Amino acid sequence: MDQTGVTAQTPKNPWGSLAPAAPACSLADVMSEQLAKQLDEENNAFPTLTDPGADLLLPDEGPDTTSDLMLAQMLQMQFDREFDNQLRREEKKFNGDSKVSISFENYRMVHPYEDSDSSEDEVDWQDTRDDPYKADKPQITPRKGFIGKGKNITTKHDEVTCGRKNTARMDNFAPEVHVGDGLGMDLKLSNQVFNSLKQHCYSEQRRSARLHEKKEHSTAEQAVDPRTRLLMYKMVNAGVLENINGCISTGKESVVFHADGGRMEEGEQPVPDEVVLKVFKTTLNEFKNRDRYIKDDYRFKDRFSKLNPRKVIRLWAEKEMHNLTRMKKAEIPCPEVVLLKKHILVMSFIGKDHVPAPKLKDVMLSSEDMKNAYYQVLHVMQQLYQECNLVHADLSEYNMLWHEGKVWLIDVSQSIEPTHPHGLEFLFRDCRNVSTFFQKRGVSEAMSVYDLFNAVSGLNIPVGTEDEAEFMAEIVALEKRNEDHVQRRGKKTFPVASEDGGPPLKPDADD
Repeated sequence: MDQTGVTAQTPKNPWGSLAPAAPACSLADVMSEQLAKQLDEENNAFPTLTDPGADLLLPDEGPDTTSDLMLAQMLQMQFDREFDNQLRREEKKFNGDSKVSISFENYRMVHPYEDSDSSEDEVDWQDTRDDPYKADKPQITPRKGFIGKGKNITTKHDEVTCGRKNTARMDNFAPEVHVGDGLGMDLKLSNQVFNSLKQHCYSEQRRSARLHEKKEHSTAEQAVDPRTRLLMYKMVNAGVLENINGCISTGKESVVFHADGGRMEEGEQPVPDEVVLKVFKTTLNEFKNRDRYIKDDYRFKDRFSKLNPRKVIRLWAEKEMHNLTRMKKAEIPCPEVVLLKKHILVMSFIGKDHVPAPKLKDVMLSSEDMKNAYYQVLHVMQQLYQECNLVHADLSEYNMLWHEGKVWLIDVSQSIEPTHPHGLEFLFRDCRNVSTFFQKRGVSEAMSVYDLFNAVSGLNIPVGTEDEAEFMAEIVALEKRNEDHVQRRGKKTFPVASEDGGPPLKPDADD
């Protein structure tokens, strides 16, 4: 007590009483053997992952998370669980509905939690050896043909036994036949039903094979078969074509594609900037009468008789190549041949900037231009007959183009020589088409079909009463006399390649 009589008191701590400070521990005590033994006992108190009976995630009493080691092990287990779930999803996605499955079991991270009860949606029956839906094998009848004795005898003709055998034999059907889940049920198919199903499967297989063969060996509208597509790819890869742009025309005998020209090998002719690919159709159901234009042509008569119908298509493309080469020598406006590869003919493009020249039937010309076009056609027909020794055989406003003020001839694959047994008949048909078209377009100078025929052929057949039947009779008589003359004098032959001097022919590596 001080002099004033007031007792001195210690100020009170607002935060409560302070805990006594922990006694200082020296380094020697920390590293003592007793402390190390204590830490080891605490570590052994935690269950290990290799103990299958350990339950780390009890709902009532949670694990002690004060240890960093325990936290690391729990995190690793969670990562492994997510990895296994992802692996299971990938396995299910990879196998799909396939009957043959692949298991990723060896890549899973096996942990004790896998042995615990899991949700049913995670069960994958493909990973189990015991399939609950697996069908029981039908009981096999022994060689003697029956089983059992007395009243319990069962022969191989038993209705239940045969039905189960028929159900099991459905698994031998073709893979594309879906038999459904019937194999996992106790189904019993009668012989009548099973035979009907088997016959239907065989019919579907044959039909599918026919459709596949037709697709593989035919050239359809605005599309090509795989073999033709491969030839076109080879042209692009070889640099002959830069790219193929698309279909510009279709007909009964061919499909025409537009392409950008590339470059040929050294020493050969350059490729135009724009070209067309005339792909002759390999189908036999269209233009079936094409053989009448080629089987009696002495240039190809011998080769035609030795070829099957599909290989005739290549001969048809070669025929147009030689006809175009003759016309080009006579300076008749027509496409220029670039390359021939089997049934694909590459020619120069008649048009500009990917726009093909219009056909004569579609172009709107003035009366003066139409008159000029008529005289051009007359001159071209005379050149074709007298200089090229050819008859177009399909000349009409559909096969003539109007480009740069000139008439261009196209589609000459069916063109023949006048010595053909029906050459003059085809010429008369061309004259009828030309005369009829220009007369309908108001060209007063257009000659009649009879005068036009005489002007082109130079035969001067008397017109008379202008009866077409009598005129055709004279033409047939001329063809008969010409055919008899050719037979008496012998078969006329000449080397086509040396006279026409066609473009380079690529050898056919495969037939």
